[in-house]
Amino acid sequence: MKIVITDCDHATIDAEQKAADAAGHELQLTQSATEEEVIANAAGADALVVQYAPITAAVLDALPSVRAVGRYGVGVDTVDVEAATQRGVAVCNVPDYGTEAVSDHAIALALATVRGLRVLDREVRSGAPDLQRATPIQQLSTLRFGVLGFGRIGQATARKAAGLGFDVAVTDIRLETGTSTEEGWPVLTLAELLQRSDVLSVHTPLDASTQHLLNAETLAQLPAGATVVNTARGGVVDTDAIAAALASGHLQGAGLDVFEDEPLPADHPLTRFDRCILTPHAAFYTEQSYTELKRRTVQNVVDVLAGTEPQNILNPEVLQTGRR
Repeated sequence: MKIVITDCDHATIDAEQKAADAAGHELQLTQSATEEEVIANAAGADALVVQYAPITAAVLDALPSVRAVGRYGVGVDTVDVEAATQRGVAVCNVPDYGTEAVSDHAIALALATVRGLRVLDREVRSGAPDLQRATPIQQLSTLRFGVLGFGRIGQATARKAAGLGFDVAVTDIRLETGTSTEEGWPVLTLAELLQRSDVLSVHTPLDASTQHLLNAETLAQLPAGATVVNTARGGVVDTDAIAAALASGHLQGAGLDVFEDEPLPADHPLTRFDRCILTPHAAFYTEQSYTELKRRTVQNVVDVLAGTEPQNILNPEVLQTGRR
């Protein structure tokens, strides 16, 4: 059978090739950015592996032999899961591969921003360091660390923040406000979390309900001098509103790994702020998580093609019906 990688910016596909070879499947790498390119490049495919390319109803209708779609990573916002389900196509992801890596990165961004490390580094390099340029710097134990989204990564981030001395609070639509997590952290409403968070770390998926969840109005609810960290999805945060809040001084800093448009333009306003640390959608990466992601993404679709249930599937009901 034929597995087509619709698009991939990784250095190699060795891990994917090994998983496909073990199952006796052909693996083909293409670079497709549009529906039309996916359709043309994936003709005859039995399964698709996708990074950013759109997998829409039109794509699935044009590729009737496709039985499974595997997404590199957690989010599936470029895959029309409902259309796939209606057509009996399995949609798989790897929701837990980067839990430690992304939470590590979120904490690193928070610490570097709160401690003013970028400013301090620049001062040393100038040859005439001035500590005052990086102030104010607050002690971590005096700061409330708000976790927006309490899934696997949010939980790991909260655990690490608490270990560093932050006062942790969380919000999640699946948790009852007014209660506490098993760890004893208060579960707040979104408004309460915003009002009380000196550092706000974003860990929600991107969908219609979370698009621009952090905008000019909601950012204004944060305490003056707060820091925002986003390692989730760029669209959850209104990029222009973050830049405006930094420019006004309402936000002291931001640590951003994801953006609405990637790569972030070199002349974007966010690049002008010393206490805004920007990384290129790299939070997922460690040597360990990278290999695991690539292997499991292909293994999921290999399992579907073999008629067995994969480790991760968003619409398991299609395994009973198959492609219609």
